[in-house]
Amino acid sequence: MKIIVDMMGGDNAPLAVLEGAAQAVKEYGVQLIGVGNEALVRKTAAEHSIPLDGIELVNCTEVIDMCDEPARAIRQKKDSSIVVGLNMLKDGKGDAFVSAGSTGALHVGASLIVRTLKGIKRPALATMVPAKKQAYLLLDCGANVECRPEMLAAFAVMGSCYVNRVEGRRSPSVALANNGAEESKGTPMLKEAHQLLKTTPGIRFVGNIEPRDVPNGEVDVVVCDGFTGNVMLKTMEGVGKFLLKSLKEMFLSSTKTKLAAGLVKGDLGQMKKLLDPSEVGGTPFLGIQKPVIKAHGGSNARAIENAVLRAKEYAESGFIADIQANIEHMRVQPGMEKN
Repeated sequence: MKIIVDMMGGDNAPLAVLEGAAQAVKEYGVQLIGVGNEALVRKTAAEHSIPLDGIELVNCTEVIDMCDEPARAIRQKKDSSIVVGLNMLKDGKGDAFVSAGSTGALHVGASLIVRTLKGIKRPALATMVPAKKQAYLLLDCGANVECRPEMLAAFAVMGSCYVNRVEGRRSPSVALANNGAEESKGTPMLKEAHQLLKTTPGIRFVGNIEPRDVPNGEVDVVVCDGFTGNVMLKTMEGVGKFLLKSLKEMFLSSTKTKLAAGLVKGDLGQMKKLLDPSEVGGTPFLGIQKPVIKAHGGSNARAIENAVLRAKEYAESGFIADIQANIEHMRVQPGMEKN
C-alpha cells in the first residue's frame, strides 16, 4: 500500500504532517510519498528528529493557499503539492491521496484531475461522526454548498454503499436532514428530495431526521447539502470542546471535585477521545475514481496519522468497485448536468 501525502497542507504543516506520517509508517506498515517543498520538509525532519524511513519525498515549488480561488489555483499552480499529488494518484503512482489543504482546491482538483465516476456529477465529503448509539456517516459535509434533489439521491446511494462496505453494516438506514420529521417539512428542494429518496433503488430510506435527533445515532447515513452538513459538523465540534472545557473547569474548582475527577478519570478520557476530531482523521471524497482523503485544516499529528489509516482502509475496502456496480442508481438525471 502506497499513500501520497500533501506535506504542505494544513495550518500546522509541514511539522504535524511529518510527525503523523512517520507514526503512520510505524503503526500501519504503509509506504508514503510526501509531496511538497523537499528542502523544508527535510530541514523540519532533521530539526525535530523525525525519521523519514518509509517516506519518499517528491519536490514541489508551489503551495495552494486557503485564500486562493480553487479553480484558478488548480489551473495556475501546476507544481503545487495538491496538483502534483493528484496527478500522481491519477497516474497510478499511489493508492490514495491525503491532504489537509484547501477543501475547495482539493474538491476541484480531484474532480478535474482524478475525475469523478461516470454518472456522478459532484463528489461528496463524507465523515463518520460519533453518536450515542453508533457512529453515523454525514454527507455532504462541505464540498457542495448548494445541491439539487438528484445530487442528494446520489449521495444517499454512495453513503449507503460506504457504510455497508467500510463499516460492515448490512442494509444501512438513510435519513434526510430537515427541520422536521414530517414529509411536508422543509424547503421546496428538500420536499422534492424526500420524494425522490423514497423511490431511489439501492437504499433503505427512513425519512427526515431533525438535527437534534442526529446525535442519537439511530440511523446509519444522514444526507444533506454541504452547507448544512458543514454547519452541523462544526457546531458539534464546538459543543464538544465547550463540554470538555466546562467539565475540566468544574472538576478543578475545588478539592471535592478534584477527588471526584480521580474516580471518573477513565470515563472522562473515553469521552474526550469520542469528541476529539483528530480521532476521525480524514474524510473521503465519495464519487472520485480513486481514494482522495481530506484531513481537517487544523490537523495535528494524531489526525494526520488517522487520515492515513482512513486512506488505507478506504483503498482496501472495495467501495469504489461497489459504486461502479451500483452506478445505474446514480446516472445523471435531467437537470443534473447544470452547474
